[in-house]
Amino acid sequence: MLLGGTGDDGEGGGGVMAAALEGNDVRIDAALAAVYDTKEGTRRAGGRAGGLGKSAPAVARWLGDIRRYFPAPVVQVLQRDAIDRLQLRQLLLEPEMLQAVEADLHLVTLLVELNKLLPDATRASARHVVATVVEQLERQFSSRTKQAVHGALARSQRTRRPRHADIDWGRTIQANLQHYLPQYGTVVPERLVGYGRRQRSLARDVIVAIDQSGSMADSVVYAAVFGAVLASMPALSTHVVAFDTAVVDLTPVLHDPVDVLFGVQLGGGTDIAQAVGYCQSLVTRPAETLLVLVTDLFEGGNSALLHDRVAMLRQSGVTVLVLLALSDEGAPAYDRHEAAALAALGVPSMACTPDVFPDLLAAALEGHDLARWANEHGLHTAAAPT
Repeated sequence: MLLGGTGDDGEGGGGVMAAALEGNDVRIDAALAAVYDTKEGTRRAGGRAGGLGKSAPAVARWLGDIRRYFPAPVVQVLQRDAIDRLQLRQLLLEPEMLQAVEADLHLVTLLVELNKLLPDATRASARHVVATVVEQLERQFSSRTKQAVHGALARSQRTRRPRHADIDWGRTIQANLQHYLPQYGTVVPERLVGYGRRQRSLARDVIVAIDQSGSMADSVVYAAVFGAVLASMPALSTHVVAFDTAVVDLTPVLHDPVDVLFGVQLGGGTDIAQAVGYCQSLVTRPAETLLVLVTDLFEGGNSALLHDRVAMLRQSGVTVLVLLALSDEGAPAYDRHEAAALAALGVPSMACTPDVFPDLLAAALEGHDLARWANEHGLHTAAAPT
């Protein structure tokens, strides 16, 4: 970049001297310096010292500048770096700051983390920020998720009066072999077998259990959005619970994912065994139930009890899937020993991006081998013990 420190500011001499900048370049340079020129080496005569201090007006001016001079994706990166590098969390408790920032996933996770500290004057602004991002995510994923789930449910049930596009030709031929006409070398399909599109009753029960530990922040946001989308589908009976060392059933507020997120408290300990025990109490149709555990498997409770409860669920017919992460980040940190122990019980553990989750969910509802499916689709999976 041409913008940057002066030749004698301790950062090398490649940049254009501040005095040589003109017009908008001066404001752009200052906006960048406020975040990235924070080393003590710059605080010398003739050098520049970046930073926003603790002044709300200064932050407001800076937010205005970066939104004026940079595109939205860059604005979000600058905001994220400023919050992390300059410790501006306290300023986010002020409503005027929340009204000025560019809403993104990072800001939502931060507000969810801070939600118990939000003063009443700020809470309405915080909910507006969260609602904006959640609405964007719902628009992005709702249609695909519903399409994938409906397709999976249709394919999992057979009908003898299918539409042409839904005919299962292999099963149809097998069912009509007695009608083979050797003179024509063909089978007369008097009885069609295919996939049903309409469900007369709830086809599947889905339970999503979300780990509230701080490392799962992005996953919590995405899981809440997907939980709300699934709850809106009449063909599914959806429960969503959040857990740390306690369990909170968020099912009553699934109609509003913002309420779901504000019912979460990021951070604290983790008792996965207790959460799985609560999920067991929700199971009424084991063979028709999918349990999705969104957790990094760092168990603070009783590991042996966790394994026993998961084994009981599997033996009863429940499909259990562990999502080590539901985010766009890379391979997550997780407890490999716990993942291997669960893999030995037939429970795969994998990381998944939000874009892939609808297809993974469909594969689970159809009864696919999820470990194999994940490997075929390039997902990061935890290895089973050798």
